[in-house]
Amino acid sequence: MDTSPHHSRAPEDFIVALALAATWPVYLVGGLYVLGPVLGVGLTGLLLARVYLADSDLNVRGVFPVPAGVWVWVVGMLVMLLALEVGHASNNLGLGQTIKSTIGWAKGWALLALFPLVGACLNIRLETIIRAAGIVALGSLVLTPIFLMAPKVGLPEVLFVSPLKLVGGPGPEFFAIQLYSIEPTDGSTRLRYFTPWSPAAGLIGNMYLILALADRRKVWKWIGIISALCIILFSKSRLALAAALFIWPLVIAVGESRRPLMWLTAACGLFMLTPFAQMILDTVDSTLNSVKSMRADSTRVREALGDIAVQRWWTEAPIWGHGVVERGPHFVEFMPIGSHHTWYGLLFVKGIVGALALAVPLVWSLIEFALLAFAKSPAGRIAFGMVLLMAFYSIGENLEILSYLMWPGLVVMGIAAREATMAGRDRAAAA
Repeated sequence: MDTSPHHSRAPEDFIVALALAATWPVYLVGGLYVLGPVLGVGLTGLLLARVYLADSDLNVRGVFPVPAGVWVWVVGMLVMLLALEVGHASNNLGLGQTIKSTIGWAKGWALLALFPLVGACLNIRLETIIRAAGIVALGSLVLTPIFLMAPKVGLPEVLFVSPLKLVGGPGPEFFAIQLYSIEPTDGSTRLRYFTPWSPAAGLIGNMYLILALADRRKVWKWIGIISALCIILFSKSRLALAAALFIWPLVIAVGESRRPLMWLTAACGLFMLTPFAQMILDTVDSTLNSVKSMRADSTRVREALGDIAVQRWWTEAPIWGHGVVERGPHFVEFMPIGSHHTWYGLLFVKGIVGALALAVPLVWSLIEFALLAFAKSPAGRIAFGMVLLMAFYSIGENLEILSYLMWPGLVVMGIAAREATMAGRDRAAAA
């Protein structure tokens, strides 16, 4: 099979650029939840078609082999599907519910494998993702003042809900065009941009921040950084603020760790801060407590949901889980058990099998991309940041439900996995 890249621009590269650059127009018709799965399945179909036609007389583009790191994600998400099917059968949930949940898997968990797969095997360039992300960032920056002014001039929170909701989804908020939301505790304005809720906007803002930092064009780089910071700040998500303060400095530190000057600077800095260690720890503790108290009711509900999920998982269905989320009691405001937390949700719904199906690929990719970032690979840095972001947000969101928005970062993970495999082969050949 011919796996050499072609000099002309590949169709998949153009499709990815167009799909990402059109984020805001597609959102304004309520189509983002449809675009993600369609794009993932469509590009996977293109990949399979090229593999099938590789030995024919047709002149088709070559594809790259599937890297080991991508195979781990593919196998992991298939195990997730197995856990779903066994969980439904064990809990006698019926054929209709099983079909519905399988479709949900295809629009959620499956995308965590499909987008890295197409990123690794198709001819999609890293520069394409970064430049198209810059266009999305510009749109977000231009619209931010409009969103902030909307409540002041009396515009409604939700403009309309797209008819595309008929295709099915987790809820109408995935198809709603919403300008802002009002925080009930203090009456402040929160923005969600093109995401279903404000904390999800914080996740996407951090993803675009990682992409912007890799942009070599100075003007677009600063547009991306400022736009991403606006999304993070105006989402008013505690997790987003913590991620912004933690993830990108760590990515930069790993990428620059081969420079002796960085280690010398870090050592000097730590030495100078030693006398103030206790004061710093007290400040951090105070800050964490104040952040948690920003929305104490939300924190209480999340903690209670987690306690219920773990207790019922361990005592009722430790291996395969309960199959589906269940409505919680009154003291958690009837929120579904298994929501608001990837790991608690996996344990409750898919048991220890489902939790391992995500944990193993995450740990593999974290190590693989950290090594690639250490080798000063731009794709490795972005992918390392993306995996850190996914791990970070897994404690406050259900990752699978937002995979349709995370797809640009997932594609870069595939590009980085391909680069890691090729670098490994080069080292083996040199040896």
